[in-house]
Amino acid sequence: MFEVFAVSAAFVFGIAARQVGLPPLVGYLVAGFFINGAGPSFGMPTNTGSILQYLANLGVLMLLFTIGLKLKLRQIGEPHVVGSALLHFALSIAIFAPITRLLFTSDWTVALLVGIALAFSSTVLAAKMLETKRELGLFHGRTAVGILIVQDIIALVVLAIFAGKLPGPWALLIFAAPLLRPVLFKILDFVGHGEVLVLAGMLLSLVIGGIGFELMGLKGEIGALVMGLLLSTHPRASELSDSLWSLKEVFLIGFFLSIGMSGLPDWNALVFAIAVGVLLPVKGILFFFLLVAFRLRARTSFLAALSLTAYSEFGLIVAAGIPAAESFLVPLAIAVSVSFVIAAPLNRLAHPLFERFGEKLLPFERQTRHPDELPKDLGDANVLVFGMGRTGSAAYEALVADGKRPVGLDADTYKTQAHVDAGRNAIFADAEDTNFWNSVDLEGIEAAVLAMDDIEAKLIAARTLRAQGFTGPIISHALYSDHVDRIAEAGADQTYLTMQEAGRSLAAHAVDAMPPQSAD
Repeated sequence: MFEVFAVSAAFVFGIAARQVGLPPLVGYLVAGFFINGAGPSFGMPTNTGSILQYLANLGVLMLLFTIGLKLKLRQIGEPHVVGSALLHFALSIAIFAPITRLLFTSDWTVALLVGIALAFSSTVLAAKMLETKRELGLFHGRTAVGILIVQDIIALVVLAIFAGKLPGPWALLIFAAPLLRPVLFKILDFVGHGEVLVLAGMLLSLVIGGIGFELMGLKGEIGALVMGLLLSTHPRASELSDSLWSLKEVFLIGFFLSIGMSGLPDWNALVFAIAVGVLLPVKGILFFFLLVAFRLRARTSFLAALSLTAYSEFGLIVAAGIPAAESFLVPLAIAVSVSFVIAAPLNRLAHPLFERFGEKLLPFERQTRHPDELPKDLGDANVLVFGMGRTGSAAYEALVADGKRPVGLDADTYKTQAHVDAGRNAIFADAEDTNFWNSVDLEGIEAAVLAMDDIEAKLIAARTLRAQGFTGPIISHALYSDHVDRIAEAGADQTYLTMQEAGRSLAAHAVDAMPPQSAD
């Protein structure tokens, strides 16, 4: 019966959250509190949290595995990632620990541990929001995830120091992990498609990554991430990630439910949660100014900082794993929940928020910029192709075959470089970036193709092209029928449903392949 009650509550509150414009995960958090408070009245047992914790752990492992599939190892070690993560961690402790000592405890050790717990940002929330918006591969998304990985490593060190859980000598085997890459590649080549590919993903993330690394004395979360990183250069990495999408989403519901079910707050816990909720903007402000100091633009710094502005579930792991901090476990769980409720809707509105307040943030930019963010010249191109995935790449090749001079624009620097290496005219540019539009020269452009998956990116691109005085045709694709009118209202001349056009193209090929009918 507990499964029926939990699934029903998650569904009802998830739908309710969507109806008021919030992400469903906010509803799942509320559902967790509802189950915790109202469950006993419906005859629910009180010891079912272990079930959710187990499902939540599976979801987190698979999430980190899929994140690793979309990352490149070298981006984690970039100065703006490591530097921002370490400086933010130190500054956060310097802010949160004294406040905790002054208001909530007389023990400096406990205050220090609480400050450490609050210094981390939520890996699950940030990755989930970035993935939902298809921004994990963008520069600000990669920056945020890189910082989160550094924070996770710091969390492991903290646990080892304060809980006495130092990794054993077997942990040194992590340095031999790259030797597994040929074997992992062979496995992925051999399994084919369908359900066996899904099982391969579960084997790699949950068994080899999760359990395997725990046997070495390391956390399974790091193992799942490492497995994903090792496979990130495989041609089928994206297919593997897509195959695990639905399964991972279901398991992650257990994670958000478990946060809500971690305990009902008393008055002191509520006061603590409210106090650190008020201080939540400090976390984002610190990240913004640190990233700007490392030469990132205001827009990139704002988007990355906003995605990192939430207290972390790893803070709960720190509190649960160190006896001195156990008394703050429920207050920290409430604080994490409050931060999720605040951060989730703000992240959903991240781009409109920057459009509105960006002018006030631009003066903080440094004169020199990170190489990934330098403006590019469109050259002699006469057609813009936004989004160089499969659809955009096919459109690009068709335009070239027709004698046009397209330029591919994509917000993923690694994807852009791959196209350049393949001989295509492609540049790094983000259709949602106001600075790109302010610096781009559209004089020689005769048409624009919107091939991005994200609906907001297409709407912003179409509106901005028209606002810039562009009068040529804007052609877009759409994944869903209810997006067609919205894209047209934004300024597109023609919008095609992707799957519908694929069906028509198949039918046309079938007709061409049929033998001609003889006349009667």
